[in-house]
Amino acid sequence: MLTNVAVLAFEGVAPFELGVLCEAFGLDRTAHGVPKLEFAVCAESPDPIPTSMGFSLQVHEGLERVRDADLVAVPATPRGRLAPGPVIDAIREAYDRGARILSVCSGAFTLGAAGLLDGRECTTHWMYTKELQTRFPEAKVVPEVLYVDTGQVVTSAGTAAGLDACLHIWRQEYGAAVASMVARRAVVPPHRDGGQAQFIARAVPDCDADTLRPLLTWILENIAEEHSVDSLARRALMSPRTFARRFRDETGTTPHSWVTAQRVAAAEELLETTEQPVEWIANEVGFGNAAALRHHFQRVRGVSPLQYRRTFCPAPTEATA
Repeated sequence: MLTNVAVLAFEGVAPFELGVLCEAFGLDRTAHGVPKLEFAVCAESPDPIPTSMGFSLQVHEGLERVRDADLVAVPATPRGRLAPGPVIDAIREAYDRGARILSVCSGAFTLGAAGLLDGRECTTHWMYTKELQTRFPEAKVVPEVLYVDTGQVVTSAGTAAGLDACLHIWRQEYGAAVASMVARRAVVPPHRDGGQAQFIARAVPDCDADTLRPLLTWILENIAEEHSVDSLARRALMSPRTFARRFRDETGTTPHSWVTAQRVAAAEELLETTEQPVEWIANEVGFGNAAALRHHFQRVRGVSPLQYRRTFCPAPTEATA
């Protein structure tokens, strides 16, 4: 379980992304039921560290502090300047002993320099994804997501997406209730149903307990099927009444509303990434017909599927939606 976090800082570090990590893991929220983590910003030397914004930081913890960390985080740093050798070594040593590694924004380039992206899905700010792929051809760069979690290594997109990744880690380690409290303190959603430049397809099930998590995952994987309270209750081995009550307790909404939201999210991705007509997309995500998709899409997103596609795909191929 996560108890100890070390954040690496070196010349050119971006203050905002560094601040995201401090906000996410460094504040004492025990009064709100959030476990307190051992937290430190670490640097190669005690000398002032110039940031990307023209002022310097004074860091008191050295790289030896990294050896105690369960999570080692790298904020955004200059892409054209290699991290100091001792910093790269500290990251590699942390990874080799099993610590989790997190990068925010262009911090992914430092992870690439440490050899941690080879053969691994990863992401960074949308402006830099092509550069990341070019510089680290063995990496599997995913440009459209807020963050990528491959287990021991988590990479996030630009700026605020770093906070999304931090909340994801809180959720994994301590559950959705704790992650939600961290989010509320930061005045942000506990999970954003979105990507970097467009929405992503599958929202992480927002569940305050683990009872229904396998079922929610199964629904997402079988979104095109028909899902009723009775059928889902049977799969969950509950009576329909118990299931409906448990579902609302754990997700904050009804099964119908939750499934509909996931269908809309799935439709968003297909509108962005394919040229298929709305009727085809409606069948793929379980709405059954284009009219139902248009109705729910307009209600949830405030625009028609065609308007949405025009926003994110400047040259749509279909004439009606």
